[in-house]
Amino acid sequence: MSTLKEKSVTKVRKTSEKERSYTSFWRTVAYALFGVFVFSQLFFVNIKPKFDFLNFGSVKTIDKKEAPTSEKVNVSELQSIVIPEEGVVLPITWGDLGKRMVADGVIDATKFRALFKEGLSPDEEKMLTGGSSERIVMTQTNSRFMLDILWAFGLANKNEILTNGEMTDEKYGGDASQYASTGGWSLATGNVMNHFSTHPYVVLTKEQQDMVDRVSSGIFRPCCGNSTHFPDCNHGMAMLGLLELMAANNVSEDEMYKVALGVNTLWFPQTYLDLATYFKEQGQEWNQVDPKLVLSSQYSSGQGYTQTRSKIKSLPTPAAGGGGCGV
Repeated sequence: MSTLKEKSVTKVRKTSEKERSYTSFWRTVAYALFGVFVFSQLFFVNIKPKFDFLNFGSVKTIDKKEAPTSEKVNVSELQSIVIPEEGVVLPITWGDLGKRMVADGVIDATKFRALFKEGLSPDEEKMLTGGSSERIVMTQTNSRFMLDILWAFGLANKNEILTNGEMTDEKYGGDASQYASTGGWSLATGNVMNHFSTHPYVVLTKEQQDMVDRVSSGIFRPCCGNSTHFPDCNHGMAMLGLLELMAANNVSEDEMYKVALGVNTLWFPQTYLDLATYFKEQGQEWNQVDPKLVLSSQYSSGQGYTQTRSKIKSLPTPAAGGGGCGV
């Protein structure tokens, strides 16, 4: 009897110890879960598996240099890189071209000066009516002056791109006088078409002309959809004139594209600040992007720029400057 009672007591003790152990286990689990909950409220927790079980076996590698960034671009910092205060050095010789154009009636000096309310600077006056042997630096300050005087030169200088290209092609109407670059030039003496591709100010060799043909076909402008080879607006005609002057000075094709991008940037600052922002978001620094690519129809034509801008995440506030195609 005593033995049976002892066995019963022992059994009860074991059951009690088991229950206490069971209770202790779940109490520990509860404390642990509570601790995890508190920790998650105080800190950010990001758990990422080492293996992609959903795409196991298909490993993708991304080149960090080409990977788009998800961070917004600091546009104010980018602006000083895209539009440097020191401007763009034009590798051309101007000489007395302005004086000759005034004498020939391509430019009416009085009308031309009237465009600039604050007057012309001494250097600008030299380019218009005197002789200039100094290097020409185009900046934001004189970009309008350079646009207009290069426009006059591009329109008047005798070149087969004007006489045999799209400007006189029957496919586009065959009337060169109908375009903004010709009909819009109101600063000539007499009929502007009397000066269209008339004056042999700069005569190019065959090799130089071929280069102008090639490069002008690859340079677009965001005010319209045509290349410089079809200079139907002031920016196109001015760029054509600049290319002719650079070719006459034996500037290389690569340098032509580089200078042309700098000039286009000063004429259309917001456009190229936007494009620099786009390339930055794609992981490319502005000074590493090929100027020929930027100036292509894909990015620098009106349509190409519009499509590219729609992809930009860090849209800057529009800035003044650039885009009109008139005097």
